[in-house]
Amino acid sequence: MNEILNQISEELQNGKAKIVKQLVEQALEEGVAAKDILDNGLLAGINIIAEKFKNNEVYVPEVIISARAMNTGTEILKPHLIESGVEPIGKALLGTVRGDLHDIGKNLVRMMFEGKGIEVIDLGVDVSPERFVEAQKEENADLVALSALLTTTMEEMKATVDAFAEAGLRDDVVIMVGGAPVTDAHCQKAGADFYAVDAATASDIAKEAILKKKRA
Repeated sequence: MNEILNQISEELQNGKAKIVKQLVEQALEEGVAAKDILDNGLLAGINIIAEKFKNNEVYVPEVIISARAMNTGTEILKPHLIESGVEPIGKALLGTVRGDLHDIGKNLVRMMFEGKGIEVIDLGVDVSPERFVEAQKEENADLVALSALLTTTMEEMKATVDAFAEAGLRDDVVIMVGGAPVTDAHCQKAGADFYAVDAATASDIAKEAILKKKRA
């Protein structure tokens, strides 16, 4: 069993989506539990890539192809995981703030979040504070992640945090900010809870924050 799970991890790290798909299907046929395939195959692989990304050993293109390979595998596993009662650890809303159309960083964060077992509701780009609040009312997420790549749109982060406060939802949710021009100082100025320097760090912080919130 370990051999096929190691193969899944290695092929995922190499970004071989087709091979990952075949190996996941093969593992299921051989009777390997879906959760084992997820934890010891797919997540093991993406976590190695995340660590390498943090250490500048791999870069955005490699992360994207590995994450795509992971998504190919998780799509096959989803019905089996639901059937066996495996629940995500929590839910996150994700979006690039109003006026900003950049999505590569946001998409990386989504993939990394999913790699940590977080269900992600991706609102896309150019998301207004009102849309974030509306989505929170619909989804009751544990965490909201705001992305900005332009210095001109960074102020929208504060506007979004303020909109949550005005709607009486601020205490119900953890708010994280990130993006190339964003800093910890800006995070504090915006009134957010966490700043993440990159997608891999964001996923670590998100997992910890969600689990802490669940325990509270």
